Amino acid sequence: MKHIISILMENEAGALSRVAGLFSARGYNIQALTVAPTEDPTLSRMTITTRGDDRQIEQIIKQLNKLIDVVKVVDLSDNKHYSVEVMLVKLRALGPQREEFKRLADIFDARIVDVTPSTYTLQLVGDSDKLDLLLENVHPDYILETVRSGAVGVQHGDKFLHV
Repeated sequence: MKHIISILMENEAGALSRVAGLFSARGYNIQALTVAPTEDPTLSRMTITTRGDDRQIEQIIKQLNKLIDVVKVVDLSDNKHYSVEVMLVKLRALGPQREEFKRLADIFDARIVDVTPSTYTLQLVGDSDKLDLLLENVHPDYILETVRSGAVGVQHGDKFLHV
């Protein structure tokens, strides 16, 4: 099962490496990882997307909590949460495909952020299912390049990750 783990950690050199090393040493895969400073410049928020059963995720969280740089860990998948990814997809857009890709962008609420005589680059923000669905609606021959950010997320309502 897919899990989105949110980690509040010290904004210090080597912290990312220690977290990635923990996953690597235990044979767990990181499907996506995002990290950036928070409103407090001494802290960063890392969001990791991974897969595992409940026992594996419990072990990952226990191990993460043991790292000195880690302040707090939450499995967002355990609670109601809001998460999004950003995707840029460069498409071969010639002739009638140009109009088709404009319609597709409208349907998915994507923005066309770059246009050349032979390509369109779409920017799409949404959950991973929405991004996957857009890609499923484009023949692979027209997809030149795809870049995805990985998920970022917060808990719904009054809950928030804090010290």
